[in-house]
Amino acid sequence: MVQDLLVQCGQVSVGNPDLYRVVSNGSELEEYGATLLPQLLERAIIHTRQFFRTTGHWENDVAHAKLAQRWGYELVERFLERARQEVPCRPVHLLDSFLFKHYSQPHSCSLQEHLGSPLGRFLDRLLSRAVHSRDAMTALFYHLYGMGQIHVSKILALGPAESQRVYKNYMRWRTNGWSVMIEEEGLKEEDLEDIAEQQRRHPARFEQDAAQLLHRLQTHYRKSEPPHYPCLSRAEWHTLYDGDSGRDYRDWHLSFCRPCLKEVWDLRRPVLDGGPGPRLNLHVRPLDKAAVPECE
Repeated sequence: MVQDLLVQCGQVSVGNPDLYRVVSNGSELEEYGATLLPQLLERAIIHTRQFFRTTGHWENDVAHAKLAQRWGYELVERFLERARQEVPCRPVHLLDSFLFKHYSQPHSCSLQEHLGSPLGRFLDRLLSRAVHSRDAMTALFYHLYGMGQIHVSKILALGPAESQRVYKNYMRWRTNGWSVMIEEEGLKEEDLEDIAEQQRRHPARFEQDAAQLLHRLQTHYRKSEPPHYPCLSRAEWHTLYDGDSGRDYRDWHLSFCRPCLKEVWDLRRPVLDGGPGPRLNLHVRPLDKAAVPECE
């Protein structure tokens, strides 16, 4: 009945009748997910849009449509992993139940609200961009912690040639990459001013919200890492640096993992001119050419 109403309202297409079939084992579930992924995503996106509307955070624009799509992909991915424990089942009904439960949780409401804010959209797009852009990945060190090129070179233990590459990454990001990212996300000047104003007026609450968002987003986007790039213990990081190995590992993983960055910062404190560590120090605009930031 619910499906019929959604079809009549034009919210869901009828699609493949196999969408409503029962799967009996893990192999059938894999085949089901691969074949019917577009229909499953459509349902997840509809639930996400409805959540935005009921909480008063939906805007009928491209930016929010893209945001709903990204969350839809993430939820379907998580659902297909968990559904393995529920076979035999009718996956489409299980998906509806999963989505309803997800958006009914109080912590989910709070977190999704933050992700839909200018700050959430900025961080989400920044980390998404960093997955496939070395310029954006390197710029994360400045946007999140206020680190300039010298700080980045020291914490990654880069040689002269590699350090020069960091300068070029920052330059390209400043001259072109950042503005393209902002335009793609649909962020306006007033959105950036809103982030800066919240940071000025409520620094403690702002840092707490940013830390919560960053943990969620870094965890999500680390899924793009090669499988041999796990978090390491302090002893393992020491071995990696002591042997001057794993440079790509350092570049990628430390950009997307704040806990490991803290570990490495403490490990390399003698060559980093001290300091309490890389606490969040958010910058929404790229490093100015003449600026020399101080990393706290």
